[in-house]
Amino acid sequence: MSGLPREVIKWIQSLDLTWQIKTAKWDVTNGYLIAEIFSWYFPQDIQMHSYNNGTSLDSKQKNWYLLKLFIKRHSLDIPEEYIDGTIHCKEGAAAMLLENIYELLTNRKVKKTQTEEPDFTDKLYQEKLPMHARSTASKAVKNNLRITEIMADQNLILGAQKSQKIINDHIEHRRQERYQNPDRFQVKPTLGELCVRRPPPQPAQPTFEDSTMGESAAVPSQVNPEDLQSMSREPSVQFKEIEVNQMDKSALYNMPIQGY
Repeated sequence: MSGLPREVIKWIQSLDLTWQIKTAKWDVTNGYLIAEIFSWYFPQDIQMHSYNNGTSLDSKQKNWYLLKLFIKRHSLDIPEEYIDGTIHCKEGAAAMLLENIYELLTNRKVKKTQTEEPDFTDKLYQEKLPMHARSTASKAVKNNLRITEIMADQNLILGAQKSQKIINDHIEHRRQERYQNPDRFQVKPTLGELCVRRPPPQPAQPTFEDSTMGESAAVPSQVNPEDLQSMSREPSVQFKEIEVNQMDKSALYNMPIQGY
């Protein structure tokens, strides 16, 4: 039961299920054990003979279709992405689903160590590996895009968007690795990074004496409004006038026309 808190493991063991949950990602994907957990608390609503303990996609969809009707009928707050991630065996989805069911059925809170919500990818696993053993772009698509997702929704555009998002995340992770380990990737610093960056000068804090002097100097004297108008109308730039003698154009019309 790796990935589950201790109180959740003890709670699951106390239910005496058909078989023990060893790896939540694979053991609860078909929804059979989830239905068995709910049958302990709602025996009149969950009939175990209606659920199939199979591993095919058709068995998963039928079991989870009945479970979704049950969840909607009782207004249980279970996110849809937890269910979809559990069906398609996404990383961390089954553990989050079991924790959520534990909180709903026991009215207790799980002590979580992770502050951010998981994205149901193998990002945490890849960060633990050495750099030479981490997955490539094609391997990242294979690890994070399950074949059951494509079989369940055969929309080519949606599948292409999911693949492109995985590739974009992989490129961003590679860019962060190059930034964090420039010596390994032989990344040379740019000219801007080599420049010495000094903080801008901080303005001097005014003291009590400066404030009193400023108040005394800020008292305006009486100014004539006509002087203000003349000052505002005066141009800030002085121009010098130049006299130019223009040629008399009437002499051009009186000149004789030369023949050819």
